[in-house]
Amino acid sequence: MLPNQVGKQLGHPTYSLTGWLVSKFFKWHNQVLEENAVKLCNIEPNNTVLELCHGPGFGLHYASQLLTGPEGKLFGVDHSQYMHEMASKRMKEQISRGKLVLYCSDLMSMPIEENTVDKVFHCNCYYFWPDMKAGARVIHRVMKPDGIMVTTLRLDSLKRTVSRRILNGKIWNPEVYMDALQSSGFTDVRLDDKRDKLINFQAIFATAKK
Repeated sequence: MLPNQVGKQLGHPTYSLTGWLVSKFFKWHNQVLEENAVKLCNIEPNNTVLELCHGPGFGLHYASQLLTGPEGKLFGVDHSQYMHEMASKRMKEQISRGKLVLYCSDLMSMPIEENTVDKVFHCNCYYFWPDMKAGARVIHRVMKPDGIMVTTLRLDSLKRTVSRRILNGKIWNPEVYMDALQSSGFTDVRLDDKRDKLINFQAIFATAKK
């Protein structure tokens, strides 16, 4: 498979052999990142939580287990129809109970109201956004004052992906994303090194100040 073809499927999986392989890669590579992104958000039972680029739905599953209060609500956004349908099947019980709403939408046009979300999390996706600063502004817009945003990534894997020309340019660098968050109204933006299940990874934290 050509590197640029793999890169396109990582950013937007489709109904294809490559898309199917990417979904298996997500399960192997992203599961620890998804689980830890949820943990690091410190989700409370009645929070409203949003996952961006939710993929097959592993993070949605973890988050839904913490939203046990009557007002607890979960939203998921992914612009891949393939991932949207995969997550919808995985989370059909939560959807039927009205605890989860999934949107097949890109970040810029997601139908989430302003100042409604307590916690936002995402994994391995900011470098696929066409306009990172605009994406950060949209995230800030939907969050409540002092809401928390967490993204998890594996820098070692990202660097290998760039060296193989699957990702291009410098937008993969977390410092670029952190600058976009700060310029969009987030404060306390930081990157921490973490480790879980013998896997080293990084987490970016940001607080929505308004």
